[in-house]
Amino acid sequence: MTFARGFAAEVRKGLLNLAAGWRENLIQMITFPLFYLLIVLFMGRGQLRADLLLPVLLGMVALTFIHEQVNRVFWSYLGDIQSGVLEQTYLTPLPSAASILGRQVAAVISALPTALAVLATGATAITLQGGRMPFDAQVIVPLAAIVLGTCGLALILCGLTLVFRRIEIVTQLSVAVYAIAGGTLVPLAAMPDPVAALSRLLVPIAPGIEAMRDILLGGHSLATLPTGWGLGWLLTQPLLITAAGVLLFNRLEHLARRRGTLGRP
Repeated sequence: MTFARGFAAEVRKGLLNLAAGWRENLIQMITFPLFYLLIVLFMGRGQLRADLLLPVLLGMVALTFIHEQVNRVFWSYLGDIQSGVLEQTYLTPLPSAASILGRQVAAVISALPTALAVLATGATAITLQGGRMPFDAQVIVPLAAIVLGTCGLALILCGLTLVFRRIEIVTQLSVAVYAIAGGTLVPLAAMPDPVAALSRLLVPIAPGIEAMRDILLGGHSLATLPTGWGLGWLLTQPLLITAAGVLLFNRLEHLARRRGTLGRP
């Protein structure tokens, strides 16, 4: 019961923060779709080319989600550290796992409106260009892989902020890396092999984006994905990232408690 109440309280707190910041969320739901359209215009040399709208849309939705999810859970930890709330939480009987899981779920939910706004904009643009927004139920698998892998990455970054100061720049730089080398805008198959391999290995959204493009653009099934490292890696990579996130967060959490950095200014 303590775990369930703590988990529910963290989810509720995250959703209250989402509602309280509705103006900021509204701005993001406008600016991210505009950014998507500007990217397509830039890549299409001033035209919303039909052959670019869908491939870029799949990458942009994933990039928007990882940006929003990681930043929301990261800043929730940093804010609680700086205000002293997190240190007080660790003095209660509440299991830290309840707080961690609740923050992750709240961040995932909070990231959806902006990602869905980008998706709706892309679908509208594709329709206006005379195209059709494809759908295949198989994309649920790569979408779930993206969500799970992103949660693992968030755990790694949040664990680092428990111990190190001025870690904010790492979060911002990581999003820039995903945008440039994560296969979000340019397919990994068009990148140098070492870069593509590192992205498939380390970037949580890369295998999922490749799989969605194969399914929606190429008409392939999950069992016959022609690009990337196949279905096995699509399922394994997010599990490995999440396991690494859990282990690293646990180690850094114990280190922070020993050093007393949970309540640093």
